[in-house]
Order: sequence, then C-alpha cells, then structure tokens
Amino acid sequence: MSQPRFVKTPPRRRTQLPIALTIAGSDSGGGAGIQADLKTFAALGVHGASAITCVTAQNPKRVTAIQAIRPTVVLRQIEAVFDELRPAAVKTGMLYSADIIRVVAEFFAEGKKPPLVVDPVMVATSGATLLQPKAIRVLRENLLPLAALITPNLDEAALLTGHKLCRLCDLEDAARLLHGEFGCAVLVKGGHLRDAARATDVFFDGREARMLTARWVQGVSTHGTGCTFSAAITALLARGNSMPRAVQMAKQCVTRAIARSYRAGRHFALSPQRTD
Repeated sequence: MSQPRFVKTPPRRRTQLPIALTIAGSDSGGGAGIQADLKTFAALGVHGASAITCVTAQNPKRVTAIQAIRPTVVLRQIEAVFDELRPAAVKTGMLYSADIIRVVAEFFAEGKKPPLVVDPVMVATSGATLLQPKAIRVLRENLLPLAALITPNLDEAALLTGHKLCRLCDLEDAARLLHGEFGCAVLVKGGHLRDAARATDVFFDGREARMLTARWVQGVSTHGTGCTFSAAITALLARGNSMPRAVQMAKQCVTRAIARSYRAGRHFALSPQRTD
C-alpha cells in the first residue's frame, strides 16, 4: 500500500508592523487613555506598546478615583519597551504628577529618540483634574521643549498661554505663542468651540498655519476624542508620514471615528478606522 505524500509548504511571510508607544493613564470605561490609544494604533495598522502612568476609576460621565503608578515603575515600563520593541513614534497622555513627568522627560532628553507627541492632558471632559497643579510648571519646563508636537485643547491652550480662546483667530494666536515658547509644532484642538460653523483645529509648525476643518457630527456625545486624535497622529508618524500629513490624516480619522461611533450601554464610543 502506498504511503501518503506530504507536500512541504514554505513558511508564511509574517507582516512587519511599525511600533508606537503610549505613555498614559488607564481608563476603566475603555473610552479614553491607554485603551483608546491602543484601539487607535491597531485600527491604523500599528503595533501598540504602553507604559501606564495611572489607574483611574472612570466612565464616560465621571472620574471617581485616581491611583498614580510609582515613577520608577513608569520608567521601567518605558525602558522595557525600548529594549526590545523600539517605537517609531511615542505619545504621552495623562501623566498626572510632577515626578512622573520628570522621569519621562529625563528619559527622552538622553540620546536620539523617536518623535514625541505630547497631549498635555489636564482636565477630563467630565471636569475632573488629571494633572496636579504643581506639575504644570514641570510639564512646561521639562517635557514640552522635547516634543515634536503638542496637542492642547482649548482649555489646555488657555492654561498654557494665559489667554482665553473664544474665537477661531485665537487658536492660531495660541499655536504661534506655544511654538515660540517651546519650539515644537502645535495643534490647537478647537472641538469645544461650539460657535464655529465647523469643527476646526489649527496646526502651526513654524512655517505655515493650517486650518483643519470638518463638519459637526450631530447627536453624538463623544469621550476620548482628544486621545484618539493624538494617538492617530502618533500611529501615522510611526508609519513614516511627515508631521503635516500625519496631522491632516488624523483629522480625517477622528472625524470618521465620531461619525461611525457605536453605542456601548447608554453612551457613545468612538470607532477609529484605517486611513491611507
């Protein structure tokens, strides 16, 4: 009786994905923070690594508790990622304390590092404080000057510039002021400027100011939009896009994520989609 013949097939070629790192807080509700960042990285074809700075008890309505991770443990997480999974781009979100900001800044101040996107998370949509007041000075002096891009929303830009932002022209003024102080590209997110005809953000990289606009998505109350926006920029930088192109594509990504949001319980959740 003849023996069955087995045909040896060549090994399947594995996909090589770029890596992005998020250094941020955990959101137990899954809508913002580390969870939103990793979901966005995956949607955009990037392997996501993480360093958790805080554990929060929160949902789309409120933050009820915050437990900061020891700064040395935050640093060890970052070092562990860089040792074996060196990222092509990095973003920071909720850093919370002056000590955590210091260890992050010290790490990125040494040697050649990938582009750093700093989302200066200060206050949650619900109004909860996500950055200790005494940490703001350390953020300004130690971390923001290391950034390739900072992405403040209206309230954060107002805190950083000392000027209230009420009109579209204020966004560009704030972007120019922040670029002049920290020397990095700036994206001022104007999503809370409800008097504007369209959802408008302003990007300034020291050469030109760009106004990024999209239609308002009616009837959707979003949570984690800022995290998703900065994570999308980081993922697109990791994929090799220039900063202006990454910001433009990320704007399209977050607009689609709002438009295609789904229901989770009684709340809306963003649905990031791949963009090319």
